[in-house]
Amino acid sequence: MHTTTTGTAAGIETRAVPAPVLDALRRTDDAGQTRTATVTEEGGEPLRCCLTRARPGERITLLSYAPLLRWAAETGCDPGPYLETGPVFVHAEPCAGHPGGWPEDFHGGPRVLRAYAADGRILGGRLGEPGELPSLAAELLADPATAVLHVRAVEFGCFLHEVRRA
Repeated sequence: MHTTTTGTAAGIETRAVPAPVLDALRRTDDAGQTRTATVTEEGGEPLRCCLTRARPGERITLLSYAPLLRWAAETGCDPGPYLETGPVFVHAEPCAGHPGGWPEDFHGGPRVLRAYAADGRILGGRLGEPGELPSLAAELLADPATAVLHVRAVEFGCFLHEVRRA
């Protein structure tokens, strides 16, 4: 059972993909497809359901997710062309979710923190190393124009998780 989707550190809230969203995505993802679960042999895939890395032998699913879609519905904004859909790994079945705090072990290299305004526009971003990401997130969220942050992989630009003010 997925118990929580958030974790708080230094005035910021780290959010994995919420359990109700995951339930829907496992049936039909944001590209309108039903995806097949696989067993990971080596592990290491970044799981957006619990903000951990997959262990060898776990059942996971790679599916399409539009992270701004639900935020836009929640806030009433229109992200327009910034409404991206991209690949995310999740456990094939519901898991315990993100236990809280900044997911240090989840970030193995530099990441981009992308800031969005309340109307859905991208305001900019910052590149940071794993140890400095929480302070960079707090710094970006200190700007009242920033409504939400996305943490993304540098290599492929994939969405990793969301950060908001606590």
